[in-house]
Amino acid sequence: MRKTNNKLPVLTEERSFLQGPRSRLSELYFTAKVAWYFIQSFRKMHFLGPCVTVFGSARIGPNSPFYKQTEELGRALAKMGFTVMTGGGPGIMEAANKGAFEAGGFSVGCNIVLPIEQSPNPYLHKWINIPYFFVRKVMLVKYSYAFIVMPGGFGTMDELFESLTLIQTQKIDEFTIVLFGKEYHSELLEHLEIMKLNGTISEKDLQYIFVTDSVDDIVTKLDTSTIKKYKLKKTPIRRKWWLGEKVIKNK
Repeated sequence: MRKTNNKLPVLTEERSFLQGPRSRLSELYFTAKVAWYFIQSFRKMHFLGPCVTVFGSARIGPNSPFYKQTEELGRALAKMGFTVMTGGGPGIMEAANKGAFEAGGFSVGCNIVLPIEQSPNPYLHKWINIPYFFVRKVMLVKYSYAFIVMPGGFGTMDELFESLTLIQTQKIDEFTIVLFGKEYHSELLEHLEIMKLNGTISEKDLQYIFVTDSVDDIVTKLDTSTIKKYKLKKTPIRRKWWLGEKVIKNK
């Protein structure tokens, strides 16, 4: 396992950018910097194979039943042949990466640079540090065929509804979205029913979500709705030596 750096720099470009118009040169510079982070991310994540992204809280520790269940989930996903992708940080993200890492699978993270809580966990074969949430969310969605939402807070809910919105508006395919933890998410599920009753979402929109408390149920669901549906298998993408692309093996 690699050592992590808990003192990532706090960047202020995004805050400045969102405060309104700036000089044209500043806007151009910021746009170029965002493009560079996209290019770096695409380059690092290009050879991952079929991924499943696991979302969840950075604040849930190893003694929590949710942490242990997420470890089990990471192991199960790795055994199915999926690369396990997370936000790269501690808590639930670490648990998913740890399960995959220790099971001999491939474990990756898209880590957000924050002043607190977030630094890359030690169970990653490959990771990238990203200072912009919107870049990170693109990367977490781009390479995955399913999204598993474990208990979490604002960030996890943001990722859940971002994924649902992309499916609802047909920006991405109808990939499986798993909501894990029936009791934890019970009031959220009630509110989704209120949305349906008021016509702000449709009956079909609720069918995008698979709710469970069982890792075995997730395995069964992904086998039919993901692996068989998309005929997934590990097919290596040829690396171009003139682009400096090297083979990265599991550790």
